[in-house]
Amino acid sequence: MSTAATTAPVIEDTGVDHTADTAAITQVIANAQQAFNTDDPNLMAADFAANASVGNAVGTVLYGAEAVRVASAAGLAGFLKDQFVRYDIADISFPRPDMALVHKVARATTATDELVDQDPAMVALYVLLKENGRWWTIARHNTPVPRAD
Repeated sequence: MSTAATTAPVIEDTGVDHTADTAAITQVIANAQQAFNTDDPNLMAADFAANASVGNAVGTVLYGAEAVRVASAAGLAGFLKDQFVRYDIADISFPRPDMALVHKVARATTATDELVDQDPAMVALYVLLKENGRWWTIARHNTPVPRAD
């Protein structure tokens, strides 16, 4: 095994105009926010690939859009009912023309979209792939942000 140092590459697609891709991906995140705020498990799962891998906010790893839908149905009817959020995209990058990495921050809000949390309560990393002209979430991992006391 060689221990020679190498320079890490910058892996970024710069050959494609991603304006339309960014708009489509922004809609994926908006769909997730709407799904959460309207307790809609079908919409919550609508942008996940059938074989997606999802780490949720309570540390459970789910496999597939149907598992996301089932877990969302339980959570949105249970401990998440009457909870509201605002999702803001912190960053979108494109390592490849058909691949996107999205960092999202989440803050609790009131039903009328007034912020409860000034600082993010959670961050999430989404991995999306473009398949047949549509962006699909193939992986998402949520990480709660500890509150400073």
